[in-house]
Amino acid sequence: MLQIENLHAFYGKSHVLHGVNFDVRPGEIVALLGRNGSGRSTMAKAIMGLVDCQGSMRWKDQELVGRKAYEIAHMGLGYVPESRDVFPKLTVHQNLLLGQKGSGKGSRWSFDDMYAMFPRLKEREHTEAGVLSGGEQQMLTLCRTLMGDPDLVIIDEPTEGLAPKIVELVGQYLTKLKERGISVLLIEQKLTIALEISDRTLVMGHGNIVFQGTPATLRADGSIRKEWLEV
Repeated sequence: MLQIENLHAFYGKSHVLHGVNFDVRPGEIVALLGRNGSGRSTMAKAIMGLVDCQGSMRWKDQELVGRKAYEIAHMGLGYVPESRDVFPKLTVHQNLLLGQKGSGKGSRWSFDDMYAMFPRLKEREHTEAGVLSGGEQQMLTLCRTLMGDPDLVIIDEPTEGLAPKIVELVGQYLTKLKERGISVLLIEQKLTIALEISDRTLVMGHGNIVFQGTPATLRADGSIRKEWLEV
């Protein structure tokens, strides 16, 4: 579905990604792990056309490198940034409406789906997004992305700063995406949620992939965790 080969990414003259190779298959959750500064967020931005890249990123056999971010989004990729980026002066419902592509007809997701998944958003339906709590904003950003009916969701640090109960809810949400045939690239620092819900794990260090394997393999490999993940 998504195939990344020999990918290099740059911020100006700063070379951040160094020949990255991995793939994301249909209907699976892939966790991309690593310490801060390892290149994980840059990887997400590279896929979405937000940084300068060299190499190849193929989505359903179409090359992404060189395309604009809005073109990539309309090809069926959704992106939930770490910064959440809600529209603060618009209501919850208006934020969700902006996530739709076209009329929204034929989408796998409806407003009712979003409100059923996160009842708190239904309670805050007519509230400005800027006054929501951090957890509520995270829910809203996730749901707004889904309203665009993506086939792959790239989600950057979804549990950052959230209470344990909300973290558990996010994990359930991502599992529901998989159940509906949507692939997920989960960028996380917290090993617990990543190992619980992912099908495969990748570990990034110094701008490259230093480990690929199952959650069970990563759990068993103390040397990899110590060198690349643990503080």
